[in-house]
Amino acid sequence: MLGKPALPSINLDKTPMLLKIFRETSAVVQVEILKLKRDPFELFSRAVQPLLWLLVFGKVMAQVKGVAENEIDYLSFLAPGILAQSLLFSSIFYGISIIWEKDLGVVHKLLVSPAFTFSLVLGKAMAASFRGISQAVIVYLASFLIGVKVSWSFSSILGVVGLVILSSGLFSTFSLIIACLVKTRERFMGIGQLLSMPLFFASNAVYPLSLMPPVIKFLAQLNPLTYLVDALRYFMIDSGAPEHSMIWNFGILVVFFGLFLYIATRLYPGIIR
Repeated sequence: MLGKPALPSINLDKTPMLLKIFRETSAVVQVEILKLKRDPFELFSRAVQPLLWLLVFGKVMAQVKGVAENEIDYLSFLAPGILAQSLLFSSIFYGISIIWEKDLGVVHKLLVSPAFTFSLVLGKAMAASFRGISQAVIVYLASFLIGVKVSWSFSSILGVVGLVILSSGLFSTFSLIIACLVKTRERFMGIGQLLSMPLFFASNAVYPLSLMPPVIKFLAQLNPLTYLVDALRYFMIDSGAPEHSMIWNFGILVVFFGLFLYIATRLYPGIIR
């Protein structure tokens, strides 16, 4: 009697794994969106800072001649920088929620689940983009109200949305790396504040690179926020030719995001130790 036929060899196709990662990432994003729906006050509270920068700092600095470049007024020059700042500040403290989840035992449950660690980290990064998009809406509305000539073309809006998603993921994974290293809320808050302000001021967010001393200009060229601001100015206010090519701007952001995503994926399981 013949035995059962041998099972056919399994074709190691990447599609099932990619689908699994997609579903797991989507599940994490949905959970984070539910948190925002239950407590939307966070979005409103984060709207205050960009409004103050535009309505107070921007109005004052607009009186100083020679700060902006490319023959645009200072408020138009500042608006994309404030959007980049909002994305940085809202994402750089995203890691504190990971520490809360660790203290509550949520991270332990996630790590013993069959989900890929990469999916968990990517889901957190993509969820941060929803906060980023809300910040972009606020900055666009404030810019319109104070007379900034924002570009409303479809390609410009699409470019800004892509940059918001990419940069929010970049800075949130950077925040997650910090959280995995320090593991306590007190240390995280101190280091987050220590890093966010130098990143902001050592960039072209509030003044052009041409006004910087050589040392600060060198540091700004190593700062991913500089390339984000350059790309945002090109799309948001149609400032003419960007200082760097758009391929270079997007390429730098993608490289940083990929690097931070890899490091965060490796460090994430160690947060519970």
